[in-house]
Amino acid sequence: MAMASINPATGETEFEAELHSAEEVEARIAKAQVAHETLRTMSYAERAKLMLAAADLIEAEVETTAVMLTKEMGKPIAQSRGEVLKCAKNMRFYAEKSEEFLAPQVLADPSQVGASKAMAIWQPLGVVLAVMPWNYPLWQVIRFAAPALMAGNSGVLKHASNVPQSALYLDDIFTRAGFPEGSFSTLMISASQVAPVIHDWRVRAVTLTGSEPAGRAVAAQAGSQIKPSVMELGGSDAFVVTSNADIEQAATVAVTARINNNGQSCIAGKRFLVFADVYDQFVESFVSKMSALKMGDPMDESVQLGPLATANGKRDIVELVEDAKAKGARVLCGGETPEGPGFFYPATVIDQLTDDMKLVMEEAFGPVATIYKVQNREEAIKIANQTTFGLSSAIWSEDEAEQDYFVEHLQAGAVFVNGMTISYPELAFGGIKDSGFGRELSDAGIKEFCNLKTVWKA
Repeated sequence: MAMASINPATGETEFEAELHSAEEVEARIAKAQVAHETLRTMSYAERAKLMLAAADLIEAEVETTAVMLTKEMGKPIAQSRGEVLKCAKNMRFYAEKSEEFLAPQVLADPSQVGASKAMAIWQPLGVVLAVMPWNYPLWQVIRFAAPALMAGNSGVLKHASNVPQSALYLDDIFTRAGFPEGSFSTLMISASQVAPVIHDWRVRAVTLTGSEPAGRAVAAQAGSQIKPSVMELGGSDAFVVTSNADIEQAATVAVTARINNNGQSCIAGKRFLVFADVYDQFVESFVSKMSALKMGDPMDESVQLGPLATANGKRDIVELVEDAKAKGARVLCGGETPEGPGFFYPATVIDQLTDDMKLVMEEAFGPVATIYKVQNREEAIKIANQTTFGLSSAIWSEDEAEQDYFVEHLQAGAVFVNGMTISYPELAFGGIKDSGFGRELSDAGIKEFCNLKTVWKA
C-alpha cells in the first residue's frame, strides 16, 4: 500500500511513498524516546541554536518547497511561499521566547505554605504524536513541532495521506539542523494504524488538527489511555458586517477571508452575516470581487484561486451547493462545476438560505460563501452561534460599544475586529464546542505538553 501525491490541477499522480512496516514504526518511536531523553537535558540556548538552524534551512529552501506544496495540494504559489516563511518565523519565535514562557513560577511569600521556597516548574512530557492535515502541510506541523521541541519533547508525525512529499520533507528537517536523531520524524502509516501508536507507552500525548470525526476518534483513544490531547478541529466562522462598518473594506477583506488557501481553511470566513440596511451595498461589492477572481493553474503567479486539494473535497462542495440550490437558495455567482481536468470549483456566493439546507450547518471546505441578511445584533448573534462549531469569528464595526457586544457574545475561541482571522505565533489559537479544545501558539501552546510540577521546600 502506498500514499499518493496527486496534482490537484491535473488529477495526475506525481509521487508515491510506501507505508512503513511495523518494525520501522517501532524503531522510529524508540528513537523518539531516546531523543527526548537527550533533548530534556539540553539548555534552552542549545535547543534554540538548533531551532534557528532549522529555520535557516527552511528559508533557504523556500522556492523548491513552495513548488512542492502547490503541486501537492493546489494552493497558489505565492501562498505556498508564505506558508514556508511563516514556519521559519514560528521557529524563530519559539527559539527566542521558550525560556521566558517556561520560567519557574516562584511563590513570592513561601511562608504562606509553610515553606522556605515554593514554586512550580514546567517539564516536558516526552514523545508527542501529531496527527496533521493536508491544507497547510508544513505550517500545521511546525506550529506544534517548534514549541514541542523547544520544551524538550520529541515528536512523531502521522501526516495526511495525500501529502506524502510534505511528510517526507518534515521527516528529517530537524535532524538536518543538528537535532538528535529521532527528535521529530514521520510515521508513514494509515489512519487505522494510529490507535496502536497512541497506546504505545512511550507516546505521552497527542495533538490533532483535522475534521470533527477524526478528532472524536483520536481524542477518545487518547482519553482511554489517560493521555492529554489538543484538538484543533473544523470551523464555520461568522463574518459579521454591521451598519457601522467600512463596507468596501469589509467586502475586500471578506474575499480574502473566504478564498485564501482555495477556501480550505478551518478559520476561513464562511458565513457572512450582514445588517439589512447595508446588505445590498455589501453584496454588490462582495459578489463583484468574487466574480473577478482568476481561477487556474496555481503555479501561475497571477492566479488567485487554485483547485481543491482532492477529488473527494470537490465532490463534497458540489453536494453542499447542489443541495442548497435544490431547496431554493439563490446563487449570486459561481455554483457551477467547471469542465476539464483537475479539482477546480469557482468562487461561489449563495444567499436566501433555510435551515433545512446542509450548507447551513456543515462546514463548506472550499470557496463557497453563504450570506445572511440580519435585522439587528441579536439576530446576528443567534445565527452566528447556531452551528456546533466555535473556532473564530470576525466583526466589522466602527462603533466600540458594538464591537464589545460581539466580542462578549460570539461563541468562539477568537474574535477579530475589523479584520480576518489569522494565526500568529504571539496569540493563542484554538476553539470551543465542536471546534476542539486546547490551544496552540503563544505561551499557551508550549505549555500544553509540559508537566507543571509543584516544588515545596521546608
